[in-house]
Amino acid sequence: MFELLKTEKLARRGVLHTVHGDIETPFFMNVGTAAAIKGAVSSIDLKGIKTQVELCNTYHLHLRPGEDVVYKMGGLQKFMNWDKPVLTDSGGFQVFSLAKLRKIKEEGVYFASHIDGRRLFIGPEESMQIQSKLASTIAMAFDECIENPAPVDYVKKSVERTTRWLVRCKNEMERLNSLDETINKKQLLFAINQGGTYDDIRIEHMKTIAEMDLDGYAVGGLAVGEPAEVMYHILDVVMPYAPVNKPHYLMGVGTPSNLIEGVRRGIDMFDCVMPSRNARHATLFTWKGILHVKNEAYKTDSRPIDENCGCPACRNHSRAYIRHLFKADEQLGGRLCVLHNLYFYNELMEKIREALDNGCFEEFANKYSKLLAQAADE
Repeated sequence: MFELLKTEKLARRGVLHTVHGDIETPFFMNVGTAAAIKGAVSSIDLKGIKTQVELCNTYHLHLRPGEDVVYKMGGLQKFMNWDKPVLTDSGGFQVFSLAKLRKIKEEGVYFASHIDGRRLFIGPEESMQIQSKLASTIAMAFDECIENPAPVDYVKKSVERTTRWLVRCKNEMERLNSLDETINKKQLLFAINQGGTYDDIRIEHMKTIAEMDLDGYAVGGLAVGEPAEVMYHILDVVMPYAPVNKPHYLMGVGTPSNLIEGVRRGIDMFDCVMPSRNARHATLFTWKGILHVKNEAYKTDSRPIDENCGCPACRNHSRAYIRHLFKADEQLGGRLCVLHNLYFYNELMEKIREALDNGCFEEFANKYSKLLAQAADE
């Protein structure tokens, strides 16, 4: 399933073979929470901006339109007209983000819908059942995303429960994949490493879940408020214990610099809402740094957002025009900028893969990790 082609120090170059096509690693997943990219970007658009994988949200799709609707439509790929891989999260992140609307018990999590307040329950089995009906390529195990910092006693108990939930997820996934009515009988299951910011808990949890021989291994519960240096430290201590022959996924991360530094530490997969969210507020990533296109300086600037970019916005429109769209509150401005930022992220990962192919990733990382985090000097 996962073919490791080469390494450069800890950085890895590979291919993830799936029932919905091969994925070149390392890669970034564009986040389509409700089976759509915010910013009026369609599945057809994604193919034109080098997207390999779309990520969808189990919790949100369970609420609207409901997994039964998606199942009747033939699964997510047919529902949103996307013939490439899809990863679905488990609902575990909502255990963190909707903390005021949920109650955690051994059997699972009781939620109050953020839409209308109705009660709902998601446990390991329910999460697997929902994801199976969504027919995603990769399903994530149900876990608790712990806030940082958290008391060590709570983190230990939470991680132990997450491990018990993982066993239940694995058993239920095996059952579901054996059913005749299951759309994707080759759905993959990824485990999630938790442990807050405690080195020993993180390491022990990774050792434990590695023994279960699942299809991939994610690091969760990072980029939730802790400094980037703490996140990098956790990766430094835990990644040596992740199975070498399985894909490594850093969940919910991050900035272009985060992606480069994650690859440096052995990460193969990333996702984050940041590029599309920032784009909808006119903050753009370029090869010269970060650009705020609503600034007065761009009022009559005839250049594209990035002269080295081949995205639809840069091929066809000026900074002045895109600034005008935002000032005039035209939705086209946000759409063009989302297309640009997602293209930039996908191209960044493409260039990282090229650098790994050519044995010059360290040189690439040293040049761009800090540069892409700075304001564009123009």
